Amino acid sequence: MAEENKKNAVPEEEAETVETAADASAPEAAEDQAEPEVSEEAKAAEERIAVLTDQLQRTMAEFENFRKRTEKEKEARFDMGARMVIEKMLPVVDNFERGLSSVADEQKEDPFVAGMVKVYQSMMKELEAIGVKAIEAEGKEFDPNCHNAVMHVEDETVGDNIVVQEFQKGYTYHDSIVRYSMVKVAN
Repeated sequence: MAEENKKNAVPEEEAETVETAADASAPEAAEDQAEPEVSEEAKAAEERIAVLTDQLQRTMAEFENFRKRTEKEKEARFDMGARMVIEKMLPVVDNFERGLSSVADEQKEDPFVAGMVKVYQSMMKELEAIGVKAIEAEGKEFDPNCHNAVMHVEDETVGDNIVVQEFQKGYTYHDSIVRYSMVKVAN
């Protein structure tokens, strides 16, 4: 029997080779089983990355919209403040115009009057530089978008809906009406 065991027995070197081959095939089988888990984990990670990337892009877009909106609001507040200052300055301009129109021709050379004319011209130049413009009215067709008709007159020498007299100048600031022109219109 001992001899049979020897015949059936595998030499020690071959036994180690058989065991090594069996051990080597075992990890391959384990790797085959582990690969679906890794790919599932990779898919889950990719999905998570896609979700986070989408969230980041949305957040960045919201921030960009917020930045643009606040910039527009800041510009609107600036324009509103400038408009309020302009509205406060227009009565001063009106007073200059009334005062200068009442000066007699012989007094126009007076240094005081000349100084007031220069102050008025300087003020009008600065208002124009910031975008304030007078609305032309007299002799033009009546436009309810920029004229305020306070009187009507029957005048056959002038066509219908023509402004015949301007009582108070109107002004625009960057193409928006600051004050309407008060006018007399021919019917």
